[in-house]
Order: sequence, then C-alpha cells, then structure tokens
Amino acid sequence: MSILISPSILSADFARLGEEVRAIDAAGADYIHIDVMDGHFVPNITIGPAVVKALRPHTKKTFDVHLMISPVDLFLKDFADAGADIITVHPEAGPHLHRTLQTIKALGKKAGVSLNPATPVSAIAHVMDLVDLVLIMTVNPGFGGQSFIPLMDKVREAKAMIDATGRAIDLEIDGGVNDKTAKDVIAAGANVLVAGSYVFKGGPESYATAIQSLRGE
Repeated sequence: MSILISPSILSADFARLGEEVRAIDAAGADYIHIDVMDGHFVPNITIGPAVVKALRPHTKKTFDVHLMISPVDLFLKDFADAGADIITVHPEAGPHLHRTLQTIKALGKKAGVSLNPATPVSAIAHVMDLVDLVLIMTVNPGFGGQSFIPLMDKVREAKAMIDATGRAIDLEIDGGVNDKTAKDVIAAGANVLVAGSYVFKGGPESYATAIQSLRGE
C-alpha cells in the first residue's frame, strides 16, 4: 500500500492559508489535514466550516478534516457542506459513535474515528463496518509541535483489526511525525501520515523535500 502524506495546516501560516494549501498541493501532498478544535474538547481553538469552505477552491486534494469538537454531531453537515471529504470524530465527542458515523456516511463522506493516546482500539471494535479511516493520535490533541508518543503496539493492533475486516481502511498517524518516527509507524502498518511542524517549518521551498522524506524517498 502506498504511503499517503497529509500535511496539517495547523502549522501553516494562518495569514496565508490559501497560498499554503496550494504550496503543499504542488509539493506532493496527498491529503490536506485540517485540525478543527473548539477550546472545549481540546485546549485550543482553530478554525470552523467557513475557513474550510474558503480553502476548498484552492486544491482538488482530499480534505482530511479531523474534528476535535464536542458535541460533534451538530457540525457534521456544516463541514460536509464546506467541502470535507473525510470527516474524523472521536468516540468521546458524542453519546452515540455508531449514529455519528452513520450520519457522516449519509452525507456522502468518508468516516474516520480518532483514538487519543489513552483510548483503546477496542473502542471501535463494533463500528468497523462504518469506518473508512482509523486515526491513532501519537500526541495528546490540542497543539502542534509535541513529542511523539511511541504507541507501536496500538498501531499494530489497529492494523490487525483493519485487516480482519477485508475492507480498504486507511490507518493514519498524527502527532510528532518526522522522517525518523515515520519509519516506525509505517513498519507497524500505517499508510497515512499527518505531519504539521515537520513539513511547514522550513517554508514553501522545503515542503517537497519534507514530504518525500516522510515517504522514505
């Protein structure tokens, strides 16, 4: 399975977001990872549906929208209408994960579930028929630039659960991903890597090199 890179615009220059999205698209990004935080479910506030909608004309790449908000169900349609392609939610962000995933699928979008470091893989055992993406957080969500938490056993467990379904489900890693930690998570079974500060830290002229290095090229 090819390795897909989903740069997180949380680390982009917010004054130039449209240009930044075009730059990472041109640099070879596969997905555009959009971190949505509400200052309640996680300790930070980022962007809402209006910004997603404003960015949509800047690229045809997949919008990989990670909702770190609670209650999440109220906003699913707004992000779907804004141009999200994948909508990822946390099991803790609403009372009925199965219903939330059904809603995302009914909106015509791919459904993802994100597992915080302390959330077990077993939390998604009974919704795998609805899941298109499993996101393993290797930092506690809320801020960019944190150190990687080595959860390789958890990644391998998620990969085994995915393989048992026989379905094409992405296994995504988010948090502290760089050229070194990327090798470990790929070896454990991940095929989508989210990277924020590692991709964006050097400015647009270094985006392509950073993306290639995450793939091991």
